[in-house]
Amino acid sequence: EASDYAPAVLVPGDPRRAKYIAETFFDPGYRLVNEERGELGFTGTFQGKPLSVQAVGMGCASAGIYYNELIQLGVTRIIRVGTAGGLAPGLQMADTVVAVSATPDDPVVAQLTNGEAHAPTASYSLVEKAVARARELGARVHVGPIVSAGLFYDPRQGIMQRWAERGHLAVEMEAAMLYTLGALHKIETLTL
Repeated sequence: EASDYAPAVLVPGDPRRAKYIAETFFDPGYRLVNEERGELGFTGTFQGKPLSVQAVGMGCASAGIYYNELIQLGVTRIIRVGTAGGLAPGLQMADTVVAVSATPDDPVVAQLTNGEAHAPTASYSLVEKAVARARELGARVHVGPIVSAGLFYDPRQGIMQRWAERGHLAVEMEAAMLYTLGALHKIETLTL
């Protein structure tokens, strides 16, 4: 139900990460609002402001189901918080990557635009705020493009190196779907 979710939702892939976020960062009194297929969702507040967290699984196809349903329920800001494989030289474990754009290496993303070319891009106001806040908190921050891969075990020789050579910072599996749906539905999106 729409009342189950706040207007802003954090979307990790892993349900255990969703549970950890609620338990660690939400104010006391948050509640479980979804456990369908084991993908946990919680709603509460953070520093008094309404916030939800919803696990979305792995890959654009899985995440797209959750992103679409959250949008249908009236969510207006979706921020992916997850892990990624580093591609750029100098990246270290626990660095923060703020994804300005996400190259879609998953063919399901192009189905959303009927195959028309589209550059999946984050909401700049969220990029700006996230970068400033992460730096204030002392994080090592990298800002730029990432790749949303369709395959976790990719058989193409040298593909990661070619992505890195073209300036991609990291590779993950969901951001291009989020950014494309954000453009189509006029909602704010970001991936960290």
